[in-house]
Amino acid sequence: MAFPYLDIIIRSVAVYFFMTIALRIFGKKELSQLNTADIILILLISNSVQNAMVGPDTSLIGGLVAALVLFSINFVIKKLTKRFKTLGDLLLDKPEILIHDGILDFQTLSRLDVSHEELKEAAREHGLEHLTDIKLAMLEIDGTISIISKDQKHLKQTHYKRKHNHKNLQKL
Repeated sequence: MAFPYLDIIIRSVAVYFFMTIALRIFGKKELSQLNTADIILILLISNSVQNAMVGPDTSLIGGLVAALVLFSINFVIKKLTKRFKTLGDLLLDKPEILIHDGILDFQTLSRLDVSHEELKEAAREHGLEHLTDIKLAMLEIDGTISIISKDQKHLKQTHYKRKHNHKNLQKL
């Protein structure tokens, strides 16, 4: 082989794209607040794909080449998603409207598996008693629920972090 680490580079790129697609399908929002099960999952995934990236090469240089490829491709992807909106739309999540002018979007809530209890908890954390007091509630790309009150005196900069429940863990 002309370049001994070409195999590691190709394998690392393949694993990177597989993981990107898998997180897109299974929900990046699920990783916004890691619990013990999530950390175990990440460790097991990293261990399972390590051999797929480096193959039989267990040398320090082989591992560093794989890491360098992952950092490089991540850097390039970030630059490309900022430059090309279509690619960004394909790879990145978008904020989702959950409540608009006190009206719940039940289709979106169901699709994102956001419960009524989670919404009420987020509203309370923003100092609101009723969901009808909400002008706009958004599920942000990092998994937080941000709320804008109809009443201007309740403008707080807090974010409700979604907690994992058993349903969310089953998706991972």
